[in-house]
Amino acid sequence: MTKIKSKSKPKQEAPAWLKWTSVKPKDMQLLNDFMCADPFSILGLHPIDGGKKMSARAYLHGAKAITGEALDPKNSPVGAEKFVFTQLGESGVFEAQLDKPFKHFLYKLNVELDGGAEYSVIDPYLFPPILSDFDLHLMGAGVHYELYRKLGANLTEVDGVKGVLFSVWAPNARTVAVIGNFNSWDGRRHFMRIRGSSGVWELFIPEIVEGEYYRFEIHSQHGEMFQKADPLAKFSEMRPNTASIVTHLDGYEWGDDLYMQTHNATQVFGQPMNIYEFHPGSWRRDPENPNRFLNWDEIGDYLIPYALEMNYTHLEIMPVMEHPLDQSWGYQVTGYFSPTSRYGTPDQFRRFVDRCHQVNIGVILDWVPAHFPKDAFALGRFDGSACYEHSDARQGEHPHWGTYIFNYGRTEVSNFLISNAMYWLREFHIDGLRIDAVASMLYLDYGRDHGEWIPNKDGGNVNYDTVQFLKHLNSIMGKVAPHAILIAEESTSFANITRPPEQGGLGFHYKWNMGWMNDFLTYISKEPIHRKYHHHNLTFSMIYAYSENFILVLSHDEVVHGKGSMLSKMKGDCWQQFANLRLAYAYMYAHPGKKLLFMGCEFGQGKEWEESQSLDWHLLGFEVHNGLHNMMRTLGGIYKREAALWEIDHHYTGFEWISCDDVDNSIISFFRRSSKGELVLCVFNFTPVPRTPYRLGAPKAGKWVEIFNSDSLLWGGSNVGNAGEVWTNDIPSHGRSCSLDLNIPPLGGVYFLYSP
Repeated sequence: MTKIKSKSKPKQEAPAWLKWTSVKPKDMQLLNDFMCADPFSILGLHPIDGGKKMSARAYLHGAKAITGEALDPKNSPVGAEKFVFTQLGESGVFEAQLDKPFKHFLYKLNVELDGGAEYSVIDPYLFPPILSDFDLHLMGAGVHYELYRKLGANLTEVDGVKGVLFSVWAPNARTVAVIGNFNSWDGRRHFMRIRGSSGVWELFIPEIVEGEYYRFEIHSQHGEMFQKADPLAKFSEMRPNTASIVTHLDGYEWGDDLYMQTHNATQVFGQPMNIYEFHPGSWRRDPENPNRFLNWDEIGDYLIPYALEMNYTHLEIMPVMEHPLDQSWGYQVTGYFSPTSRYGTPDQFRRFVDRCHQVNIGVILDWVPAHFPKDAFALGRFDGSACYEHSDARQGEHPHWGTYIFNYGRTEVSNFLISNAMYWLREFHIDGLRIDAVASMLYLDYGRDHGEWIPNKDGGNVNYDTVQFLKHLNSIMGKVAPHAILIAEESTSFANITRPPEQGGLGFHYKWNMGWMNDFLTYISKEPIHRKYHHHNLTFSMIYAYSENFILVLSHDEVVHGKGSMLSKMKGDCWQQFANLRLAYAYMYAHPGKKLLFMGCEFGQGKEWEESQSLDWHLLGFEVHNGLHNMMRTLGGIYKREAALWEIDHHYTGFEWISCDDVDNSIISFFRRSSKGELVLCVFNFTPVPRTPYRLGAPKAGKWVEIFNSDSLLWGGSNVGNAGEVWTNDIPSHGRSCSLDLNIPPLGGVYFLYSP
């Protein structure tokens, strides 16, 4: 058999550049495969030949030619001489070797692209790590309360060069890059470096300025690529666009120094709180263009004088954090540190708060740490893994809302949320946060059936991580933001919501009184003839009135989703509907607890609230609506003026029943007391039958001045009243030694001030 000799392949000669380059081919491959977590180990300036020479390296696909040029020729080893880079094959890696002893210096890259365009940039891979080891330690421990000054995009100056420090927590990413207009959204241009085991990636990019759009391009361990908005972006694109925007943190000149110096969270307990809840996108729209949102300056021009006129002490704003869907009302947040661009810039929002403070109006924000949406550009599965949320759907997803649940037990996540709270309280001077959906945070089985949730270590349904998170938040607020209050929207009987953490409580200052709201709306929505069968709904709230520090709420939740407006809940003809509504508000403002009313309710909006359009301000042209509006202005003024109505809201000594058992007449009466002994007697008739005369026991003998009557002709009532004042007589009644003969109006509430 003849053996045929196989021909050997001609040996390929190595490219010339491979003979002299100091860059390892495997490093080039790491860059091209998006697998380099430390681009600084390859790119930038490096010593070679034992430090006798230097290698300058850049990674720029699409570049035709690159030259380097020292920023400070006088202090650089190359002087003013330009040095030429050579591309290493088709790798996109360029190298220039400098026959000078190694000495670190800053240089710019003069780049010519294949198409002929030219530009210059300072090489970002020449700068040292910016975040300190102490910063990273605090982040890992969950106690970096100014996280927003370190992560995200922060205008910075390094070695005399201005630019932006980009940093992001993505612990399981393979690589992370910054992309934006400044690099044609090319993730190969600005790879970030990971800082040890912290999971934090950072890159200082010189010459980036305020207003630049950017995202993070993340490659997961499984090879997937995501483009994500910055979790700590301070400004964002107008929806439906989703890029983050570089903006400043400092520089706004506040004018509320006196307000901030004289306000402390503990003061609110002995002060009036008449809160006006509003949605900035629909409180009022541009009358010439109803589809245009007003900005914060325009909103302030209208709303601040209005709040003063109506005697509101605080404004509570539905979430102003960036969100993609208008119909979510801001409760599905994608930009926790970003005031939504719908209403203008962060400084415009600061100016709105500043203007409120300068006229002594507090500002409370709705805050949503309970859940976040699954939008692909946002927090969910941020680096391809469950970073901010639990990986197990039984812990990490809300079955009813289709959203993710934060993993409060992870220190980086709790740090993210607590620093976010501090951000609004400190950087925007916000007076308080109302936490949405606290019950969903506290209970592991919230909205879940048997087998759909994981019990805690003791087999129960309380989320211990949430409890610890809330205690941490509330305790640190007193140290970092002592002016601010925290309010819980919590609808269950979970104990000690408003007790200090050191006393076993969660540390909230206030809790929304959802029980009162549900009972009272159930009662007031009944036909008057049937109310005597539901009298307990009217009086039950006083059984638990002092178990927590309560705010009585008639919020946006009560006028949406087919529930009708407050006016439409009232029974009867038009006159009775308005009389019932005036009576309801009169009762609310007399009952112990601070007050919150949603926008539009104060003038009897006829239809449900819609976030896509302005309130029906034209209704004020009708006498009945204008009358209700005028009554609410007067009622707010009386509430603010009479300390008996608010000073002792949280202790039984501020309230005493006169009669709570006149079921057949559906009449209740009580009085409120201030620390100085001032008394306001409050009487309510929940039927359309005037009770004249009606004998009522009096707390003290003497003159009682009628300071408010919801049935006044001024508000559109029938004007049944007491001619301005009434004197006691010596006839005992209701366990009192003296009594009053009163004219109690139909569907009316009357306040009397004791006049010694």
